[in-house]
Amino acid sequence: MRLTVLGCAGSFPGPESACSAYLVEADGFRLLIDFGPGALSALQRYSSMKSIDAILLSHLHCDHMMDATSYVVVRRYAPDGPYPPIPVYAPSGAPERIAAAYSLDEGPLDDVYSFYALQPGTFPIGPFQVQVDRVNHPVETYGVRLEHNGRVLAYSGDTAVCDSVIGLARDADVFLCEASYLDGVDNPPGLHLTGREAGEVATKAGARKLLLTHLVQAWGSESETYASAAEAFAGPVEIVRPGARYDI
Repeated sequence: MRLTVLGCAGSFPGPESACSAYLVEADGFRLLIDFGPGALSALQRYSSMKSIDAILLSHLHCDHMMDATSYVVVRRYAPDGPYPPIPVYAPSGAPERIAAAYSLDEGPLDDVYSFYALQPGTFPIGPFQVQVDRVNHPVETYGVRLEHNGRVLAYSGDTAVCDSVIGLARDADVFLCEASYLDGVDNPPGLHLTGREAGEVATKAGARKLLLTHLVQAWGSESETYASAAEAFAGPVEIVRPGARYDI
């Protein structure tokens, strides 16, 4: 598997990064996990706009799905289009949410997307064996585990500490984990992880490598987040950057 970070900013785009969007490729198949604001721009830089074979949205907060609305124009109105409907695996309500964000008057997007409602369990997407489970966030949100040829990539989605995210990251070769909050601050409960908590989850799961993402650049601290995570996790720790690629 190859992971390309298209965007990694938390909550809203940062000065150097789009919001969450991660391209995972294997055997010529391209799966886009999350599609936050600005990600369509990055997609054109690191791949092509019509190369995506499937989309998985961890949840329907704007910073994880809004460019799925802009992508309607690409698939419906490209000079060599329209393109066939692309599968979108997402929480319940995604068809209505994305259609309403695109236009209040044009109705469903069935010509662009084929929607499949997520629920906890395991299923195939292209060459990947995919496992999803609900994680600890105010809206219906899923963490993701991808397996291919004996290798494992886990993605936390947006979550506070919970048993399900530990299970998804169990023995993962790479654990892509959010770390939105700073340690030592009175953070709201049930929303996000700190760097230390991300490191503790990775340790409990036995993950081999920890990639930190979804930092809120405007009021966070990369150095503090990294230090807290590295103190709690003995394996390699890295804060991801837009355009970073990882072979798994």
